[in-house]
Amino acid sequence: MVSSLASAVLLTGYPSFLARRMAEQILAHEPNTQLYCVVRSKFLPWAQQTRLTLPASQRNRMVLLEGDAASMDMGLSGAEYREVIEKVDKILHFAQYRDVRADPQWAHHTNVQGALEALEMAYAAPRLTHLVCMSSIDVLACSGLARESDPPKSPPFRTFIQESLAHAERIYRRAAHRIPVTILRPSTMIGDSNTGEIDRLDGPYPLFMLLVSSGRDTIPLPLRADHLLHFVPVDFVIRSAHIIANSPWSPGKTFHLVDPAPLSARRVFELVARVAERRSSRGDVPSFVARALVRSPGVESFARSPRAFLDDFSPRARFDATNTEAILQGTGVSCPPFESYVEAIVRYVQGRLHEQREGGVHPMHDPLL
Repeated sequence: MVSSLASAVLLTGYPSFLARRMAEQILAHEPNTQLYCVVRSKFLPWAQQTRLTLPASQRNRMVLLEGDAASMDMGLSGAEYREVIEKVDKILHFAQYRDVRADPQWAHHTNVQGALEALEMAYAAPRLTHLVCMSSIDVLACSGLARESDPPKSPPFRTFIQESLAHAERIYRRAAHRIPVTILRPSTMIGDSNTGEIDRLDGPYPLFMLLVSSGRDTIPLPLRADHLLHFVPVDFVIRSAHIIANSPWSPGKTFHLVDPAPLSARRVFELVARVAERRSSRGDVPSFVARALVRSPGVESFARSPRAFLDDFSPRARFDATNTEAILQGTGVSCPPFESYVEAIVRYVQGRLHEQREGGVHPMHDPLL
């Protein structure tokens, strides 16, 4: 694994969708960077497969390390651990467990113990200039204006996933005086703004799928249709994260990766309905009816957590993104408006539903995001 390249990055969470996109971004835009990826043993064959899809000039700079980001020394052998800490100048900790159906103990292990291990690795690396950690706006209170400097909220939490992510973020913040750590808080991530591609069809996707697959000409709006929906396309998150990770200005700061002009649930519903050639009715549908609609054939099998999403259909919060706007200024990177990529989202959902009806199995159902 010895490399003479100028820079070395350690990435956790591979081959989850988000980590794969981050790996591709790094390898495509940093030709002098060696990329180490920590991969759990059960995902190693898949990781090896995805590595082979990369151009030779990129995959030759990518090293897959069998381990576990939440285990001691990230589960690496002694030789691997020594090489990594001697060479890495950046760590991107993207290993997270966000499936609400998960075992709470496993989610805590991955999210909280993983945070501790990332910090230990960073502290042991003499060349380290930056530790970038993935969090979520879900750790914040859901009312009023939430600023990037705001700490995670206190209990109670709606889910154990939110609780573990908030716990992890508090750990990062306590370590900021001794480690150059940056926290990323994206809103709900949806598909690529160009292709619509995403791994898990959760969050708002059960409603998107309802519109796409329903035989009804008119679909009633969900309850609380005036609430704001906070989501961003995954390509915006990746491009922003890459810029932030390479900026000397970002250590010690938190960045909200959000849509600066979020749409109401009503407007999102109308846009999706238009592309899907459905009409949305003017009246709201009670939440218990909405849940029943989401259980329609062909929809529930894809929906990981429709009830959780509908029960808290949209927080009333707005999210300040002063740090993000400042660091992205002049880069050409900004969050596109939903109107500009809704068609890509709908077409991708239609393709996934067609694949499901044909009995196909989509490969991207991993629990790490």
